[in-house]
Parts: sequence; C-alpha cells; structure tokens
Amino acid sequence: MQEKWYLDIGNAKDEIIKSPWERAIYRCLEMVPGALAWGTLLFVVLMSWLAPVFIAFFIIAFDIYWLLKTVFLSFHMRASYNTMRRYMKINWLEKLKTDPETLNSWAGIYNLVILPFYKEPFEVLDATLEAILNANYPKERMIVVLASEQRAGENAQKSTQQIKDKYGSIFFKFLVTIHPSNILGELAGKGANASFAAKQAKKEIIDALDIPYQNIIVSNLDIDTRIYPEYFGRLTYAFLTCASPYLSSFEPIPIYNNNIWEAPSFSRVVATSGTFWHMMQQERPERLATFSSHAMSFKALVEAGFWNTKNVSEDSRIFWKSLLFYDGDYRVVPLFYPVSMDANLAPKFLQTCVNIYRQQRRWGWGSENIPYVIFGFLKNKKIGLRTKIYWIFNHLEGFWSWATNALIIFMLGWLPLFLGGPRFNLTVLSYNLPQVTRFIMTLAMVGLISSAIVSTLLLPPRPKKYGKRRHLTMVIQWILLPVTILIFGALPGLEAQTRLMLGRYMGFWVTPKQ
Repeated sequence: MQEKWYLDIGNAKDEIIKSPWERAIYRCLEMVPGALAWGTLLFVVLMSWLAPVFIAFFIIAFDIYWLLKTVFLSFHMRASYNTMRRYMKINWLEKLKTDPETLNSWAGIYNLVILPFYKEPFEVLDATLEAILNANYPKERMIVVLASEQRAGENAQKSTQQIKDKYGSIFFKFLVTIHPSNILGELAGKGANASFAAKQAKKEIIDALDIPYQNIIVSNLDIDTRIYPEYFGRLTYAFLTCASPYLSSFEPIPIYNNNIWEAPSFSRVVATSGTFWHMMQQERPERLATFSSHAMSFKALVEAGFWNTKNVSEDSRIFWKSLLFYDGDYRVVPLFYPVSMDANLAPKFLQTCVNIYRQQRRWGWGSENIPYVIFGFLKNKKIGLRTKIYWIFNHLEGFWSWATNALIIFMLGWLPLFLGGPRFNLTVLSYNLPQVTRFIMTLAMVGLISSAIVSTLLLPPRPKKYGKRRHLTMVIQWILLPVTILIFGALPGLEAQTRLMLGRYMGFWVTPKQ
C-alpha cells in the first residue's frame, strides 16, 4: 500500500501529500468541477450579450440534446423497472439452492451487515433490524454489526442496548461497536464509523473464527435502510455468478418509500427523482458507481484498506479507491433489486426544505472524488489511457450536467431576449426562440406522465389515515419537477462544486430521521 499512498487522500490540505508540487496539482484539480460549471454559465450569459444569434441556436440545440437524453434515459428507467419487478417475484434463496452455479457454494457464504448510526431514534434502528430479521435468508449465515458513535451520547447507547437485547441472540454473530470521538485525522461521519466497525468485526469475529475473507459479503447500509425479503438471496446470487466477485461492488436500487405517504409533495418528487436516476444507472453498469447502501467482497474491502475516513462521500469513494487499487480492474454490478429508505421529512415545512437542500448539497459534494480520481490516474501508470479518459469524462460530465443543465434550460434560455439588444429582438429568431424552446420543453415534459405512472406503482400500501385523494396528489405532484430540479438539484450541486473550488471543505451532515 505504500506505493499507493494517494488512496487515502482526503483533500488538498491532507498532510499525507508531502510534495508541495503535488499538493498544488491536487488543489488545481479541486477547482476543475466548479470552474467548468461556472465557466459554462458565464459563457451563456456573456454570449447572450455579445453573440445572441449564436447563443440562441446553441440554446435550441441544447434543448434538443436534453430532450433526446430524457427520452433515452426514460427507456432505461422503464427497462430497469421491469427487471426489478421481475426480480422481486423470484425466491432467490430457493434459486441459490437449485442453480448449478450456486448450489454447492452458497451455504459457505456469510453476509456481514454494518449499520452505522448517529442519533437516530430507537424506532428507526428497530425497523431496520426487523426488516433484516424478516429476510428470507438463514440467520446463522449473517453477522450484524451495529456501529454507534461515542459522540452521540447516552441516548444512542441506550438505543444500542435495547437493540442488542432484542436481536443479539438471533444471528450468527451480533456485535456492537462504539466509534471513538476525535480520532486524529478523521472526518466525523459514516465512513470513519463504518471502517472502525468493519475492523472490529474482522478482529473480534472473522479472524477469531478464521472465516475466509473471500467467503464474506459485506453490506454497508444507511441506518434507515429497510431491505426487502430477498435482498440477501439476490445479493449472494449476484456475488456467486458474476464474472469477478472479488473485483466488484454490488448496488441495489434505493427507493425512498419508508415515509413517502407522510412526506410533503416536493420532498416526494425529489426522493422519487433520485430513485428514477438510480434505476437508469442500473441499466448502464459501465457508468455505475456505489451510492449510499452498497455491498462488496470483504476480501476486497480489506485489501483496499476499508472506507476512507477523511471524506464526506465515503459511499462512492470506496468504488474509486478500489478502482485505483486494482489498477482499473474493478466494477459495480447492478442488483436490480430495491431497498427502502426515508424521504426527507421534518416537523416543520421550512425545515424539510432546508434538510432536502442540505442532503442534495452533501450528495453534490461527491464532486470531491473528481480530483481524487484524476490525481490517482496521474499516479497510477498501470491503468490504461482509454480507461482513464472514459472515467474522467463520465464523472466530470455527470457533475457538470447536475450543476448547469437545469439552469441553462429553465433560466438562461431567455437571456438572448434581454441581453441581445434591439437588433436581435427585431429578428425572426428572437420571435421564434421562446416558442421553439417551449415546444421542445413541452415534449420533454410528456415524460412526466411515465414518471407519474411508475411512481404510483412504486408506492407502498396507503395508510388508513389517508383517503383516496392522497393518491391523486401523488400524480399531480410531478408538475413541481422543474422547480425541484432547480432549487433542490442544480443550486445545491453548484454550491457544492463552488465550495470545493474555493477550498471551503464540507463536513459530514447527517440527515435527520423521524
């Protein structure tokens, strides 16, 4: 690992970077995402004034590109949804027992489940453990680690003890860990907690019982993650049948359904839009990285050095870290199987808005992986140039689109009419620009119909306290999409990239759970 010291970099200020020259390079790379996003937006504004005809054609072309991209992704979403529904009907444990590829090997596999939590109430922990208990998978092949934080205080430890008393004797092993506060060099967050928990499980259970690392699949789950009954069966089957199980992570589809009926409309739209995005990504595994709740071989986790303890986006960082560690030979296998999580919900409307924005900004902070990956590619000479270009382009394009596309489409597209001057405003193009863009956007919004249909199909049973009228709001809510894309999409994404560009590093913000 000494020659790959760069795997553990947190940011440009990390003392692990000894060379001033390399520190300067890393700092410049941190500026790339924000500079690219702001450069694009300023280009549109400036050219709307200096060359309104050119930018008008550019905006029309961009709108057409966005329309085609929307259609393209919608096909992926439908295909992914159909596959997911088909997989949810399969008894994966039975398939493990009967498939020639797995019947002689599945019983030797252990599922290690790590559940990092902070100050979430007992009810959240209990619902997560209850879902694991109800899984259609042998409990004697499961190791559960409840990873608490010392800094969370006495209430968290009381919840931990309650959970241990209720579930501790059910699984093969049940371990409670307490992540110490203020460890030098660590960023307080999920990554540091999960890494500490995994190392404790390795020491106290896995090594003590001499369980082979290659026989363990580790799932790092957010504490609000409620698995569906066949999750472990599906995960184990994917692990045993994929081409390179020890060089792969495994990604379920997050569906924010735990509290979807209670959440306000804009929170539901943001949450369901996130689900749709991850559905689309499952159909494009060549672009897929880990997110939130994910799984991987314990062997790979140990070899790569566990989750990073210095950065916010540890869930995706473990993929990039593994990609660099294994010299480009690492991938994510889509499970096409869901896990259920919480949509943002706070006691007050305004606080819910703030929480959604802060959560999206934290996800947007995943742009911190761009300098990490590019710097790692510069240091790792064993990775092919084609692989490097592919991942750099896809990663940059994804965050650039996040921060700029909605702003260009819904706000800056009108700028030529205001900045183009009288000469431009007298042209036929200036008259037709709003009508053309409106027509293209109307076509794109037709996709809302399919989104509304799929979103209702994903809904859990309606609680009795809500009437049938609530179903109607679940459909009508999609008219809010343009607003949510701007306020809870582009703006927090742009802010995160701007903070990274300016060196104003973010800490880990824990989304409150009700």
